[in-house]
Amino acid sequence: MDGTNCSEVVSPKVENLNTEPVNVTVSDGDTEVTVVGKERWEQIQQMYSEGRTIAGIARQSGLDRKTVRACIRKAQWTPYRREPAEATLLSAHAAWLTERAPQVRYSARILFQELRATRGYTGGYDTVKNAVRPLRAQAALEALTQCRFETAPGEQAQVDWGQTRVRLATGLTEIHIFVLTLGYSRRAYAEGFEHERIGSLLSAHEHAFAHFGGRTAEILYDRMRTVVLGTEDGRARWNPTFEAFARHWGFEPRLCRPYRAKTKGKVESGVKYVKGNFLPGRSFRDLADFNEQLTAWLAEVADVRVHGTTHQRPIERFAEEAATLAPTPGHPSFVQALARDRIVAEDWLIALDTNRYSVPCTLIGKSVQVVRVGGHWQIRHHGALVAEHPVLPGRHQLSVNPEHGPGALARNARKRFATPGAPAHRTPALLPEVELRDLALYDQLVEALA
Repeated sequence: MDGTNCSEVVSPKVENLNTEPVNVTVSDGDTEVTVVGKERWEQIQQMYSEGRTIAGIARQSGLDRKTVRACIRKAQWTPYRREPAEATLLSAHAAWLTERAPQVRYSARILFQELRATRGYTGGYDTVKNAVRPLRAQAALEALTQCRFETAPGEQAQVDWGQTRVRLATGLTEIHIFVLTLGYSRRAYAEGFEHERIGSLLSAHEHAFAHFGGRTAEILYDRMRTVVLGTEDGRARWNPTFEAFARHWGFEPRLCRPYRAKTKGKVESGVKYVKGNFLPGRSFRDLADFNEQLTAWLAEVADVRVHGTTHQRPIERFAEEAATLAPTPGHPSFVQALARDRIVAEDWLIALDTNRYSVPCTLIGKSVQVVRVGGHWQIRHHGALVAEHPVLPGRHQLSVNPEHGPGALARNARKRFATPGAPAHRTPALLPEVELRDLALYDQLVEALA
C-alpha cells in the first residue's frame, strides 16, 4: 500500500481515515489531556464541514465526543504545550528547541550539547530531556495519524530518484532511476540516468510529460538540492533553474515536510516496484539498452498489472485521468532553450542528447555553450559562434565538420602565411610542422566512433 502521511499534504478529497483509533493522552498535573495532532484536527474539521455528526466523527476517529466538539470549536489548531510551573534556564531557548528538535531526531543529548556550546545554556541535561519528551511524543502521534491520501485525476504527481548498480558491457555501473507517478491512476514513467544533476532532472520531466501527453497541476518532491536550496522565514528557497522550469511548464511544485519523505508514498512504492520487478535477471549493454528495456517493461508489465491499492490496472485508470492533464504537446521545450555548458573532448567532439558534434579542435579542453535554435545546435565560445550543426535524429550518431580538424587548420595556415610565388608546400618557420591528412580519414573517424 502506498500510504501518505496526512501531516504533509492537505487534500480536498479524503475518503476515510483508514487507521485504527488512536487515543493519546498526556498527564498535565492531576488531569489527563487528550492530544489531537494537526492532521487529525484537519480531518475532523473536514468531516464536520461535509455534514457528518459529532457522534459519527467520534466513532470513526476513535476520539471522545467532547474532544471532537472541542476540535470543532477551535478556529485554528494549536499544538499542546505543557505550561511550566515556573521559568527555567531553558525557557529562553524554548522556540529554538521546538524548531531544532526534529532536525536532530529529538536527541536530548545533541540538543544539550548544542545549547551549552552555542547558546550559553548553563542548566542541566535532565531539564533538556524533560523538555524534549513532549515534543517527541507529539511527533510520534503525528506519525501514527496516517491516512491513504487520494488525489483527484490530474491533480498531483510525485517524483523521486532511486539508485541501483547494474552490470553493463563496460562493468558494474551505478544508474540513477527517475520515477514520476501520477497520483490518481498510479501510472508511472521511469528513466535511467548517469547522475541526478539538474539537467537530468529537467530532461526527465519533459520526457515524462511527452510520455503521458500532459502534466498534473502540482508535483510533489522531497528536498533534493536540484529543487530547493533551503528555507527562509519558513518559505522554500527554490533552485532558480528549477523554479524557472516550473513556471515555464505551469505546474506548482510542492515539498514534503522536513524529515518526512514518506509523504511520497506512491512514487516510493513505484521506485521499489521498478527495482524489484524490472531489474532482477536482466542484463544490459549500456544505458541506452537499459532505458529501451525499461520503456518496454513499463508498457508490457507496469501499466497493465492490477495495482495493489486501487485494484485496477494503471492504464485503465489513466483513461479517466488523461483528459484532466494539462496538455503538453506543442509546448516549447525548456531544456532545449536552456544554454548547456560542455567541455570539448580530445577528439574535438561534444555530447548532446547521446549524439556527438564537432567543434574547432583549438577549443579542446575549453568550455563552450550550446543552445538549440529551431532544428540546429548553435555552439558558442565566449559569445562567439564557433560551430553550428543540424540536430541529429535518433541516438548515438556523429556530426563531424572536417574543417574543425587539425588537418584543415594546418592547410589554412599554410595558405594564410604563404609568400606569393613560393612553392605551396613550404611552411613558415614560425609555424610547427603539422601532418596533413587526407579528408577521407575523417570518414573513417566517423565509422570508428559510431
